[in-house]
Order: sequence, then C-alpha cells, then structure tokens
Amino acid sequence: MSPTHHPVAVVAGGSAGVGRATVDALLDRGYRVAVLARGQERLDEMAAELGDRIWTEAVDVSDGTMLDQAANRIVAELGVPEIWVNSAMLTSFSPFDKVGETEFRKITDTTYLGTVNGCRAALRIMSRGNIVNVGSGLAYVSVPNQAAYCGAKHAVEGFTQSLRIEIRRAGRPITLSMVQLPAVNTPQFDWARNRMDRKPQPAPPIFQPEVAARGILRAIDTDAREMLVGSSVLKLMVGNILVPDVVESRLEDEGVRMQKSDRPTEDGPDNLDGPVRDQAATAHGPYDSRAYDDGLIVDGDLMRKVLVFGGAAAILGLGILVGRSTKPANGSSPQQDQNGTSALPFYHRPTEYRS
Repeated sequence: MSPTHHPVAVVAGGSAGVGRATVDALLDRGYRVAVLARGQERLDEMAAELGDRIWTEAVDVSDGTMLDQAANRIVAELGVPEIWVNSAMLTSFSPFDKVGETEFRKITDTTYLGTVNGCRAALRIMSRGNIVNVGSGLAYVSVPNQAAYCGAKHAVEGFTQSLRIEIRRAGRPITLSMVQLPAVNTPQFDWARNRMDRKPQPAPPIFQPEVAARGILRAIDTDAREMLVGSSVLKLMVGNILVPDVVESRLEDEGVRMQKSDRPTEDGPDNLDGPVRDQAATAHGPYDSRAYDDGLIVDGDLMRKVLVFGGAAAILGLGILVGRSTKPANGSSPQQDQNGTSALPFYHRPTEYRS
C-alpha cells in the first residue's frame, strides 16, 4: 500500500509567533509543513515535538541563495508545495536617529527583502496554489519608533501588488495574497531590540497569534487579494484614507506610549544579529492575559466597496450593529488596557471558517 499523500506547505519565519501559529493551523489541516527559520535550536525543538509532520531547515530569508537552496531541498524531499507563507520579520523599538544604517538595513533585509526572496523561490518551484505575504496594519499607518519596520511593511505592500499583477498577466494558477495583521501577542516583544525606557508591548488592542493564522488560512481558502485581521486594522485603513492628519496627530501624542508596557527594560541579547538562544518555539508572547482570541477577519476589497458606496459611517455602523465585545483570556473588560489606553470600540467574532 502506498503511503498517505500529504499536501506540502512552507512557512518562512515559522518557529515562533504568527509563523508558528500558522504551522500549527496547517498541520491541523493535514499538510506536511516545511518550516524555515534562523534559529536551529527552535527548529530542533519543533522537530522533537512534531516529528515527521514537519521538515525544518535553518535559513536566513535575507539570503536569497540560501532560500533557493532550501526550496530545492523541499521539492526533492517533500514534493512541490501548494502553499508558501512569508512571515519572517525583524524590528527595533527605537527613535530613527538612534538606528544606524546597518541596523536599519538588517530590518529591511529580513522584513522586506526576505518576503521578496520568498516569493521568488516560491514562484520558481510552485506550479499552482497560494502565496501569502504577512503584512501589518502599519502598512497603512506608520507609528513612531519603528520606522524601519513600518517602511519595510509599506514596501511589502507595494511589491505584492506589482507582483500580483504580473502573476495574473502571465496566467499562472497562483494566488498572491496580503494579510494585514493587528498588534499580536508574539515573542518579539521579549527579544526585539529596544531603546525605550520600558519593555515594548503590542499597541492595544492585542490579539493572539491564532487569530492571525485564521486570517492567513481564510486568505488561502478564498483566494483573497487582501485580508484584514482585527477591527483595529480596519480603522487604520479607514482613518488613513479619510483623516490622515488626525491619525498622525494622535500618534504624535500617544504613539510611543502605546508601545510601552509596564515592564522594566532588561539587559540581554536581542535578535537583530542572530536568534536569541534559550527561547522556546512558541507562538505566544508575554501578554496572554490581555490578548483577544477572536477578532474580525474580513476581505479588504469588500471593506473598500463598503467605504466607497456607503461611506465610513456605514463601516462604523456595521461594526456597532453586528459587533460584540470579546474578552481576553483572563476575562477582563476589553475597553481599557493596563496603561489606560482606550481600545477600539467594537469587535466581531467571525463565524468559524471551514474549508
């Protein structure tokens, strides 16, 4: 009897955070997942936990040659993938004038060029299927103290649109999607470079990585051009279209404070120059008690149509009518975070999506 065939998926940046949650979600659907990441220790931990359900290789996605070689081995050992997710990222919580050229370039090389390299490798080996570039609401509205990361996410947005048009023009049966994420409770807030006087936090409202993974799978299932995850991303998109001056004024007043937690800074290594050792291969960061495990997941093009034909008031009205508050894991009220920052006023628990 021939062995059971498992479709193949690739997650670049899959050993922690959103990437790790996406790996788990794809495994639940029966995929065999190739996990690419810089940290060999976390990859070994995942291999010990998940066995031959995954295939791992230590890869720096900013190195296109290394990524191409890994793609060749995936095809040789697993088969041609049907899904490729680009999720690797780096950031620095620092004022721009404190970020030197080398540091800025490292963030750009991983977050932007890593996505470009991933798309190039995927298109070379894939015959059909889905490529997903993991984006951010910060591709619409940038925040202070993360200029390199915000610039990279804006670049990913522009690159993805250009490449999507080329793929369609060539008639290739591959869908290229962008999934714009909200603030997510991932380990990056413990290991990213930080020059603020407190440890960083995801700017509230905070969502669990599994919400982001559901958005990625929804984009794959529906061949969406763009998927928006979390009501906060929707509001960033609408706000940037209608009142960008108001948005920037608020960020001038509150943008840095919203990124500071109540935890003191600690001396220790960050992950800019290489993986931080002795950190688990986990999806979750340190903010489980404040993170929502549900969130709005909606097609970005649908929301733009609503905006054009119904106006921003219709979007907000829709949220008020169908929305309901969800609670973080500790059951506390979502209306205010521990630093007193007001959360966005509506949430909607999406119907569980099944393929």
